[in-house]
Amino acid sequence: MGDSGGGSTHVLTHLDLVESEAVHILREVAGEFERPVMLFSGGKDSIVMLHLASLAFAPAPVPFALLHVDTGHNFPEVIDFRNRTMARHGLRWHVVSVQEYIDAGTLRERPDGTRNPLQTLPLTEAIRLHRFDAVLGGARRDEEKARAKERVFSLRDEFSQWDPRRQRPELWQLYNGRHAPGEHVRVFPLSNWTELDVWEYIAREGIELPEIYFAHEREVFRRDGMWLAAGEWGGPREGETVEKRLVRYRTVGDMSCTGAVDSEAADVDAVIAEVAVSRLTERGATRADDRLSEAAMEDRKREGYF
Repeated sequence: MGDSGGGSTHVLTHLDLVESEAVHILREVAGEFERPVMLFSGGKDSIVMLHLASLAFAPAPVPFALLHVDTGHNFPEVIDFRNRTMARHGLRWHVVSVQEYIDAGTLRERPDGTRNPLQTLPLTEAIRLHRFDAVLGGARRDEEKARAKERVFSLRDEFSQWDPRRQRPELWQLYNGRHAPGEHVRVFPLSNWTELDVWEYIAREGIELPEIYFAHEREVFRRDGMWLAAGEWGGPREGETVEKRLVRYRTVGDMSCTGAVDSEAADVDAVIAEVAVSRLTERGATRADDRLSEAAMEDRKREGYF
C-alpha cells in the first residue's frame, strides 16, 4: 500500500508482532533482574525462545544462563540436540538430574513410571541454590487451561509456589518484576503464541529442530488412547503390544507420558498444514501427565512445577 509521500508502507505481520512482543519481554527481564535463567530442554518452544533471545541481544551474547531438569527419561534425540545447541552457543548452563535425587532417596519413583511430576523439587532447589530471581520458560497459554491463567510475569513465593490470587495486571505491556527476597518470577515470552505461530515462525526463520518432531518410524504401544514409546520406565505392560508405526511428536516431555501421533508430516510445511486443521491442543492430545485429574497442571504449578 502506497503512502501520501509516494513511498511504501511496511505492514507488520502477525509473526512480526508476536516476535516483537517476545523480544520486548526478554529485554525487560535482562533490565529488571540480577540473576535470570532460561529453561532449555531441546523442545521446540525452548528452541524458539533461545532463537528470540539471540535476536533480542545481538550482536552481544545471550545474557542468560540455561537450565535443564533432566528426568532421565528424555528422548535421546532431544538430549543430543540439547547438547549440540549448548555447545554451539557457548552459553553457561546447568543440568539438574532427577535420577540423582532418586539415588539419594530424596525422591521416589511413581507407580505409573512417569518422572515428569518429579521435576518440581530439583527445579525449585536449583532456583534456590543459584539464587535465580527470574526463570524464563517457553509455556504458552493455548497449551492448557492452567497455563492460560498465568500472566507473562508470574510471581512465585519463597517456596516456588504459585498463587493465582497474586497475579498482577499487565496493562499496556507493563510488567511488574517486583519480588521479596527469596521469591522469584516465572516469565513466559511465548504466552500469546499458538502452536501454529511457533511452527510458522520456525519455517520463516529456518530454525533447526530435533527430528522427533517430524514423521519417522518408531516402536510404540497403545495406552489410554496414546502411542507411547517403549522403555525401561515401565512400558509396555502385559497385554500391551509393541508395533512399528509412522509417527511424530507434537510436544516433548518424558518418554513415559508423551504420546506420539500418527502422521506423514516429514517437513515443516507438512507439519504446519497438519497443525492448522487440528482441534486438539498438543498437550491435550499427547500428554498423559495432564490427564491425572481435571486440575493436574494447576495442582503441579501451585507446588512449584513450571
